[in-house]
Amino acid sequence: MYKRMIRVLGIQKDGQGQENKIELTTEGKVYEKNNNIYIVYEESEISGMEGATTTLKVEGDKKVSMKRFGSSDSQMVFEVGKRHSSEYKTMFGDFKMYIKTHTLEVDLSLESYKGSINVSYDVVIVGMAETENTLEITVL
Repeated sequence: MYKRMIRVLGIQKDGQGQENKIELTTEGKVYEKNNNIYIVYEESEISGMEGATTTLKVEGDKKVSMKRFGSSDSQMVFEVGKRHSSEYKTMFGDFKMYIKTHTLEVDLSLESYKGSINVSYDVVIVGMAETENTLEITVL
């Protein structure tokens, strides 16, 4: 397990074109298990998910899963051209969520455990929101 600085930049655009940008730099951990790379970090007040832990599971360059536990629980699976569904659990109730990934670029080194993940995807939270999103995660 290696300690690394993790930089997360997320941009969310709603149907009216309103953009919400979140940037977070925090210390996290990176490790390999069963030929997958895991990136784990704590969310902060800046991201609006203080008290949550985020775990990314990188399965080669074709699939990345993101799980959040804590103040809200969710799982998102990013695979180009596929639509994944999951539950988004919040203090206000549970919501059905759909993720459709448009692009996924993974450039992580198994030698240095550094690199980046870039994703563009759509999210539909039934009864709440529909957004276009980009996510850039850099492991420094």
